[in-house]
Amino acid sequence: MVHLSDVTKYYGKKRALGPVSFEIERGDTVGFLGLNGVGKTTLLKILACGLRPSSGTVTIDGLDILEEPHEVRKRVGYLPELPPVYGDMTVGDYLHFAGRIRGLAPEAVARRVPEVEEYARIIEVHDMPARNLSQGYRQRVGVAQAIIHDPDLLILDEPTHDLDPVQIMEMRGMIRALKDSHTILISSHILPEISQTCDRLLILNDGEIVASGTEAELGDTLLRSRGMVVTVRPAGTAGAGEDADAEADAQPAVDALDRVIRSVPGVTGVRLPDRPARAVAATGALTIRVDGEADVRAPVCRALVEAGHDVVGLTRAERELERVFVELVGGAEA
Repeated sequence: MVHLSDVTKYYGKKRALGPVSFEIERGDTVGFLGLNGVGKTTLLKILACGLRPSSGTVTIDGLDILEEPHEVRKRVGYLPELPPVYGDMTVGDYLHFAGRIRGLAPEAVARRVPEVEEYARIIEVHDMPARNLSQGYRQRVGVAQAIIHDPDLLILDEPTHDLDPVQIMEMRGMIRALKDSHTILISSHILPEISQTCDRLLILNDGEIVASGTEAELGDTLLRSRGMVVTVRPAGTAGAGEDADAEADAQPAVDALDRVIRSVPGVTGVRLPDRPARAVAATGALTIRVDGEADVRAPVCRALVEAGHDVVGLTRAERELERVFVELVGGAEA
């Protein structure tokens, strides 16, 4: 669907992007992740035919963006970071306008406007001037104009910009639903937005792609260890209060638990909370971070159960993508 070869963009003598080369298959949802100012928006504007690259070739669905830009635009829906709505227009008039400049016939526009308004949940603001919309509704209208012509490729630049937590969840739901019928490119510097919506990641730094792959692939390749969080109810203990005697009674169980986990092949580190015996005495359970050379969830769980401990929670450690991101764009010192 998308093919870039040695693409660069210069503003005068300043290099803003490149050289960049990659391919995106039809139906993929790909996230461009990077700090502010590393070239994400420049790259998306080039793909949307809003900027000409300084060098290199770009094809969308087999069409060269320099040779056939109008044909490319028919296949692309673009939501900039700031939704391109006109304040004096009502939402309905704006969507009709967006459909017409995308090349849709009047009857097609009349059919599509109610469809995209229902999809984006903006029917109730159809007759409202865009200037009176909240930021959340402006973003929804921006999505509606981007999909009004049913494009093959959908480009979303910071789609959750300035949204509140509820609006962010709604936007994620819209993106997941769009994945069934569109190839989607999403730019963000917010890690959860990328990890929760995208199938593959491209990490940019200083105008270049420094890594690509799924979150798991990037973690396997770039992190020296894999993390997990296990919550265990140690054998022979129960919540008995937070007094000193209860804490002293729980300490042997904590020590035994620590030895079991450290004995598992592949485990490289065990991090207990502050005063773990006190936690066991108070709640009867202990939450531990375990690092390993690979995914050690299964062997750790097996060893704990065989030793008589109850495993009541087991998950991959959070912030794996964050660790990859910092290592790539911040260097070893960061």
